[in-house]
Amino acid sequence: MEKLQAIRGMNDILPENSLSWQYLESTFQRIVKRFGYQEIRFPILEHTQLFKRSIGEVTDIVEKEMYSFDDRNGNSLSLRPEGTAGCVRAADQHGLLYNRQQRLWYQGPMFRHERPQKGRYRQFHQFGVEAFGMSGPDIDVEVLQVAAMLWQELDLEEFLVLEINNIGSAADRKEYSKALREYLQSIEGQLPLDDDARTRMHVNPMRVLDSKHPGVQAALGDAPVLYNFVNDDSKDQYEELKMLLTASNIDYVENPKLVRGLDYYNNCVYEWTTDTLGAQSAVCGGGRYDGLVEQLGGRQTLACGFAIGIERLVLMLDTLHKIPEEALKPIDVYVACVGENVTEQALALAQAIREEQPDLGVISHCGSGKFNSQLKRAFSSGAKVAVILEREGDCNAPLQTGKIRRLDDSIEAQTYEIAAIPKKVAEVLLN
Repeated sequence: MEKLQAIRGMNDILPENSLSWQYLESTFQRIVKRFGYQEIRFPILEHTQLFKRSIGEVTDIVEKEMYSFDDRNGNSLSLRPEGTAGCVRAADQHGLLYNRQQRLWYQGPMFRHERPQKGRYRQFHQFGVEAFGMSGPDIDVEVLQVAAMLWQELDLEEFLVLEINNIGSAADRKEYSKALREYLQSIEGQLPLDDDARTRMHVNPMRVLDSKHPGVQAALGDAPVLYNFVNDDSKDQYEELKMLLTASNIDYVENPKLVRGLDYYNNCVYEWTTDTLGAQSAVCGGGRYDGLVEQLGGRQTLACGFAIGIERLVLMLDTLHKIPEEALKPIDVYVACVGENVTEQALALAQAIREEQPDLGVISHCGSGKFNSQLKRAFSSGAKVAVILEREGDCNAPLQTGKIRRLDDSIEAQTYEIAAIPKKVAEVLLN
């Protein structure tokens, strides 16, 4: 019988890899708490129309990448390809946005049917931060401070660059798209695009700006500049944003071709990029989306936020060796038991250590095994010390003493009263 394998592009996260994920997740959760953001959880499955109305029908995500199907009632449903639309739907449905400011965060899997490659998978995971009811640009800078503090905590600051741009209002982009379309039509013969891309050029020409093809970028040298079409209010907010970023010691570079791949953005957009991951350079992206809540049927609500690709960030941390050693070794103590009638006492001692030292990871040996075999398992577990209960001969009386041995090059072991071992373990670990 043929063994079943995971679906292509949907990867298992094995125990040795999950430690990096746990370190990143705990760091992110600690930081958003510092800024007063609260967690929201929403389904991975939504009505397809939610994403068509938010992301835009003429996008790669909606046209090619969504996992969509009809349920038994004939409703078109989709696995979420991103988090903002679902967050907005949930917050508006439950009355979190009416005349209120909200700071929310989420994390979880997203799904896009695209070609799997390094740091880019069909099931991928994101952290998201969304802020509602604030006009900015102060809230835009606060959101960027969240990301900046995360990079600082992860020791990744020097490997990430913040790129920003101002894409103006929907009306601004409509005028710009008209001018850009006329320009692209005039150089259409120079653009190395397939038929699908040429069609999109006429329907949504700003997508061409985001092309990674060097030939396309070369042909765009004399294209109209979006900033020249942006209204004065948006420009004023953008200048204030840059001033506040400088005052907050957040370095940035301006990228006039940055437009983001989702239709709901307006005014400020940004990406944190790196050159450590090859072609997949974007680690975090976001901006303002003041019209999205109303676009999805709610009241007009000011909003902004970002999403971080967890796989790419984990890849960065592992590649650059930025995971602290203690985070990769969750086991501190291995309790070994040798001889007759020792198992019950060993299980009780392991539990006593857990209760006395709640921050320690403790494994109690289960199953038979000679002393050398158990010690070998203790070393391979990554534990720093072994607690050894050993009985010689046949006896039912409880052991009175046990040993604590450091799992390093030393072979010395110290003997202690069993009642004292839960406290002594912490002392040995500190020395």
